[in-house]
Amino acid sequence: MLKNYLKTAFRSLWRNKRYALLNITGLTLGITVCLVIYVIIQYEQSFDTFHTKKDRIYRVLTVSPGENGNTNYTQAVPFPIPTVLPNDFAEFEKVTGIVQMGKRLVTLEDSKGNIQHKFKPLVYFLQPSFFDIFDYKWLAGNKATALNDPSATVLSRSTAEKYFGDWHKAMGKVIRLDQQFNLTVTGILDDPPENTEFQFDMVATYAMMKINEIKDWVTIDDIHSCYVLLRPGQDVAKIDRHLIAFSKKYKDPKNTATHMLQPLAGVHTDKRTGNYIGRVVPPERIRMLWMIAAFILLIACVNFINLATAQAVNRAREIGVRKVLGSNRWQLQTQFLSETAILVLLSLQLAMILALCLLPFISSVMSLPLGAGMLTSGNVYLLLFAIFLVVTLLAGFYPSIVVAAFNPINALKSRIAAGRKSGGISLRRGLVVFQFIITQALIIGTLIILQQMNYFHSQSMGFTREAIVNVPFRNDSAGNAKISYLRGQLEHIRGIQEVSFSDAAPSSDGNWWTGFKFDHQTEDVKFASVTRWVDYNFLNTYDIKLVAGRNLTRTDSVREFLVNETLVQKLGLKPADVLNKNMDVWDGRIKGPIVGVVRDFTAGTLKEAMAPVFMSNIKRRFSNAGIRLAAGADAQASMKAIEKLWNDNFPEQIFEYQFLDQKVAEYYREERQLAHLYEIFAGIAIFLSCLGLYGLASFMAVQRIKEVGVRKVLGATPAHIVYLFSREFMLLIGIAFVIAAPLVWYFMHNWLNNFVNRVDINWSVFVAGGMTALLIALITVSSQAIRAAMMDPVNSLKAE
Repeated sequence: MLKNYLKTAFRSLWRNKRYALLNITGLTLGITVCLVIYVIIQYEQSFDTFHTKKDRIYRVLTVSPGENGNTNYTQAVPFPIPTVLPNDFAEFEKVTGIVQMGKRLVTLEDSKGNIQHKFKPLVYFLQPSFFDIFDYKWLAGNKATALNDPSATVLSRSTAEKYFGDWHKAMGKVIRLDQQFNLTVTGILDDPPENTEFQFDMVATYAMMKINEIKDWVTIDDIHSCYVLLRPGQDVAKIDRHLIAFSKKYKDPKNTATHMLQPLAGVHTDKRTGNYIGRVVPPERIRMLWMIAAFILLIACVNFINLATAQAVNRAREIGVRKVLGSNRWQLQTQFLSETAILVLLSLQLAMILALCLLPFISSVMSLPLGAGMLTSGNVYLLLFAIFLVVTLLAGFYPSIVVAAFNPINALKSRIAAGRKSGGISLRRGLVVFQFIITQALIIGTLIILQQMNYFHSQSMGFTREAIVNVPFRNDSAGNAKISYLRGQLEHIRGIQEVSFSDAAPSSDGNWWTGFKFDHQTEDVKFASVTRWVDYNFLNTYDIKLVAGRNLTRTDSVREFLVNETLVQKLGLKPADVLNKNMDVWDGRIKGPIVGVVRDFTAGTLKEAMAPVFMSNIKRRFSNAGIRLAAGADAQASMKAIEKLWNDNFPEQIFEYQFLDQKVAEYYREERQLAHLYEIFAGIAIFLSCLGLYGLASFMAVQRIKEVGVRKVLGATPAHIVYLFSREFMLLIGIAFVIAAPLVWYFMHNWLNNFVNRVDINWSVFVAGGMTALLIALITVSSQAIRAAMMDPVNSLKAE
């Protein structure tokens, strides 16, 4: 019997190829979206799950009171913590400190000290216990002893191959780090997988930098964190309480910061704390992706229902004959479900092929390493089986009931024409409304996201970011000694307008926050401030405006400070009130008068609140040259001249540069990627909804064919007939808009609240979204409406 059902199903689908093609197209797209989203979610949820002790690994966070009763969380911890924790907590089996030093200069030299090769690997300093906590594959060396010597280093496989051609040759070789340290390669690690927070190229020890000897419990830096491995069966809540007492034991009573544990699984998902790869995927984003996948699959199922019920009317005679010949409802339902199952199976296979083709494109859009192998896991096959069952039942069950319920006499007389007020029609209209609720929500939501991205791009940050190039250089004594010479040479290069030396550009994603004393007070003020070490030309180069006082002097022998308006406001003063008042940083190590107040500029990103900033002229901390190119200058020629100057003066360095506007754009990369992804999903939802409208329009055209004929006989014009069809769909889309608009406003309002600087949701966005959906719907419906309007009324009124 099953063979007969399948044979009949194939024959039916072949006879109705157009109907089958539309259904397969809709289902294929819906399933493809599910597969792609599932792969994205699978990747994001796989971070650091390969560690065998992952359930016992925790990160130590610093918790401090913020403004307005808020609490601040950060991964940064004081430098002594990894050394002291093992002495105070028997609950910890292992403790490791980690410092991500960023990309550092590594050179290979010959026996005479001449540089043969230069590289910039991503360097981590850590304690040897790191490899007792985390699982990374060792290709050479002993993890128990490889980092015991302070002058030892371990390389990743790809880094070793880049340096030595073959990683086997790297063992025992000497490399030079930052032109200061000679390190011996004592181990080779397999490259870290993509789904880990620790993407190191090279590992060195705490002992080499003497980090374990630092006694400063006040200063914290995002590059330094601490991880612990708990002994089995420990109570995390109890340890958190002990960490509060631990903080009070070692810190100054005025330091209110404490510490707590965070499970390893939270490192990739907690947007409060950040991580070393600079990308956090909060749970609400995962939920949103699941919702989009479910809704688009539902839209595809709705399309199937609409097209299937429309096609069922055309198959009325077939159903009538089957009933007369003895088929019962169960057999007819099984027959229709068999056809649905075949369509779904075909769609699943096509969706797998399409997903494989799309993954490289999605990988590029999202900057994620999504490989074809991720579609061949057991979980994917379980998902496909679940989709097969759900879609077959969801899409095929209702149409099968409709078909099985046909009266055989009416069916044979072609009188299957359920009244327009029937429950079936109402359900189909309701499904179309549902489709356009989702479609309009995606359209309007995407427009709001794009508006926010445009705001980030166009909003003033309080400084000039166009035509400014930042070039890093050595911040040691040799580099500092050449600053005056470099400035003079740069100013003579054609096309260069301004030059400034500092520790960073005005906006940075790695700010250093520190406290200070104001006006000879004995205690630090109650807030920390972003620090910038700058020269006298910093304001001119970046076009930062003074609002009170004067600029820094040209000499660096006199210590002076500039502060921004936000810092002044936090002090509860006016700009004129802080001029010539003393600032004291790091307990008197850096102090001097405030000589000027500058207009606020964004020191971080526009996603954050305006930060208090102070700037001072400390030459030994300069590590960045900011160069503004003149309008209309030949940027390529200017950059070649700058590169030659750098290579002549720093032959051991690797010349690098980045334009400031490009750097700022990278701050919003994740939001921009999400916007692109939502654009794709919105486009697919529009297309699927159009298929659904086509199905309902087809159904109505068949149902009302005689009505259209009568109207044409009575003088109705084709335009009137088109209006007759379109009016109803305009009403359905209007209802969908009324429901979608408040839902979109609620969810997008909450999303925008994640940003301190944000756009206001304007009514024009809703109008644009609604009109777009309406226009697309009318174009889709018009094809069927015009076809019905152009039919010869004689043919439509003939007796069958």
